[in-house]
Amino acid sequence: MSPLQKLRANLRVIFMAFEIEMRQSFTDAFVLFGIIVQPMIVAFMALWMLKDQVADYAIFVVVGSGMTGLWTTLLFQGGNSITGERWTGTLEPLSCAPAPLRVVVTGKLLANITQSLLSIVFCYGFISLIMGLPLSIAEPWLFAGSIILTIVAFIAFGLLIGSLFILNPDVQRFQNGLEFVVYIFSGFLFPIALLPMWTTPFSYLLTPYWAARALHAASGGTGSQQEILFCWVMLVLLTVIYAVFSKYLFRVILKKAREDATLNMQ
Repeated sequence: MSPLQKLRANLRVIFMAFEIEMRQSFTDAFVLFGIIVQPMIVAFMALWMLKDQVADYAIFVVVGSGMTGLWTTLLFQGGNSITGERWTGTLEPLSCAPAPLRVVVTGKLLANITQSLLSIVFCYGFISLIMGLPLSIAEPWLFAGSIILTIVAFIAFGLLIGSLFILNPDVQRFQNGLEFVVYIFSGFLFPIALLPMWTTPFSYLLTPYWAARALHAASGGTGSQQEILFCWVMLVLLTVIYAVFSKYLFRVILKKAREDATLNMQ
């Protein structure tokens, strides 16, 4: 098979996994709550606490609340889709199929992230229409570029998380804890400068931090173009690192499936 044929085959697998995951997820009330209801609750609480300063920070809250929905959907739906394959006994056959498991998981994650982007839309509508606050994006093109890089970076982050879910089912026990840890360390709703200094390196290692920083700067006009471009560089760098590491982990997964036959063990 030529490289072009292989690329077409992988894209076909990604599209099929994307379509199936989208169909399944939109019938899941938990997913709909995570991408629609929860971000609006977070946005309302944040704006209520800001009170008189709400007009100055409305767009910051919209983006931050949308990011919480993005991360929640990726963590829970992305991880649970892997767990569901294990529970139904299809994880090992899927890992040994001609289509690479990593490509299938990529399609699933792309569907999860596409759904979670609705969080920003619903938060925007909630604040603009219901609370009567006009919102505008200071740098639309930089914001659009940040969104695209955010999607790619979150897929790479999801591949890393998904591989850990496959290798060790016990990782799922820490889902709830991971949700709020990333909220805090990534500065979705408040700057990480408010945290102890020793936590800063952890933030720098997370693509959600650089994604949130770029989106906040582009939407609110609070950062220069150089700062946003630096965030883009960090997103690309960490995405490459995550992708390389996840590729190694998926090789370990195939070994567990083909040699040890322990992949479906709970």
